[in-house]
Amino acid sequence: MTDTIRIVLVDDDPLVRAGLRLILGGAPSLSVVEEASDGQAALEVVARQRPDVVLMDIRMPRLDGLAATAEILARPDAPRVIVLTTFDSDDMVLRALQAGASGFLLKDTPPDQMVAAIVAVDAGETILSPSVVAQVVAVATRAAGDTRGDEARAQLAQLTEREREVAVAIGQGKANADIAAELYMSVATVKAYVTRIFYKLGVDNRVQVAIRVHDAGLAQ
Repeated sequence: MTDTIRIVLVDDDPLVRAGLRLILGGAPSLSVVEEASDGQAALEVVARQRPDVVLMDIRMPRLDGLAATAEILARPDAPRVIVLTTFDSDDMVLRALQAGASGFLLKDTPPDQMVAAIVAVDAGETILSPSVVAQVVAVATRAAGDTRGDEARAQLAQLTEREREVAVAIGQGKANADIAAELYMSVATVKAYVTRIFYKLGVDNRVQVAIRVHDAGLAQ
């Protein structure tokens, strides 16, 4: 049981929570330890249960998922947070990821993909779906206008050619394993490149890298 990933579900819809519990309950490596119906309750549950991963809805009463995510991630030994979305709140999803969330999943993600995503996040990965990244990046681009292109290109110019190849692959929503296969590297080497890219660009998650790649016009 020491290897079981302990999960807290946070969503104001009891049917969504029941569905998630059913999906995750079939995976022997996962254990849903408690649920919360809003962000305020999530703060209390996370403090009490000290889970490994939190699945966090965005729009909830009392305290929304964005504020709850920020507060949880500010704590020592914070769990990893995965944002759940139906894409009716793109801007809030983007802000949650910029605050340090480890990725996001659509609520209708197939069960096997959801389980795999949670396992990957617990291992330190950041989960991005290519289709979801494209929509979130589009929101960020619309909000910022066209003025960030030159800045993004200047930032990416700091990268070596290999680092830029990895950054572009991140901008296309590719996971570390896919990047490794495409660029003939080990996954460990890709992780090292990702760490250096984060440092050079002054970011702390893959969505922020993807936004810069898209701003620079390099995602195609």
